[in-house]
Amino acid sequence: MSFPGRGPNPALLHLAGAPAPAMAVRGSLNEASEPHFHYAGSGNRISAMSPAPLLRIEDLHVTVEGTEILRGLDLTVDAGEVHALMGPNGSGKSTLANTLLGNPDYVVTAGRILFKGDDITPWPTDVRAKSGLFLAFQYPQEIAGVSVVQFLRQALSARKGIDLSVLELRVAIMDWMKRLDMDPSFGDRYLNEGFSGGEKKRNEILQMAILEPDLAVLDETDSGLDIDALKVVARGVQEVRADRTELGVLVITHYQRILEHLRPDVVHILIDGRIVDEGGAELAERLEQEGYEAWRST
Repeated sequence: MSFPGRGPNPALLHLAGAPAPAMAVRGSLNEASEPHFHYAGSGNRISAMSPAPLLRIEDLHVTVEGTEILRGLDLTVDAGEVHALMGPNGSGKSTLANTLLGNPDYVVTAGRILFKGDDITPWPTDVRAKSGLFLAFQYPQEIAGVSVVQFLRQALSARKGIDLSVLELRVAIMDWMKRLDMDPSFGDRYLNEGFSGGEKKRNEILQMAILEPDLAVLDETDSGLDIDALKVVARGVQEVRADRTELGVLVITHYQRILEHLRPDVVHILIDGRIVDEGGAELAERLEQEGYEAWRST
């Protein structure tokens, strides 16, 4: 997996043994990873009796190469919910995805990102990934010399903090490959090398299933898929959610078609770096009929 146009995905490549980008972490790693909750807008901790949302984004401003892309974005996702973030090209959808996983090319100038109650805004990519954030990319990267099974073994070992053997992981991988309509032989092939577009996207869902994140961000996973491949990918996401009912999912997309198979609890419309409207699944249906122009003056 990769940041579009910016090389391999630091989140999972670091888990697989490559160094992650250097970013300042507030306090020690143990302190950063310690689960606790905050009052919104303050540094005070509260007990687990008042659980925080899975993800809360507050007044987020992000610049890329000196240009502000996100201009005060607010968004909340609770455990077990499916949210859809929809917007035209250039609205800031992929900027948000990259910012959530800590791509250092995306600079947070104001606001903060809370994950399970922790302010993760200063955390580096690998710490975010180990804490349970997962990002599936629009253009998954091919990585020669690293098999799918080997990649997942090292990534999951780092995520769980234990050294898993290929043998004990292979059974789970083969089971999920069957559920995702993937050829079992792909487990021994180099990561995404020679895979079709649909196979690459299914491989992203396989990674999501095996790594067991708390929040999965799907960045235009439906892009480039025909209707049959789209149904398989959407069904795969639903299979993972059936196994892990507390999994939160943020689907980033241009179009409604994936939402016909993966019905969202909340739809957010992003225009020019701000969320201008939100509602239920019917909002996506209205958007399909009226287009984004209806919201540009909001």
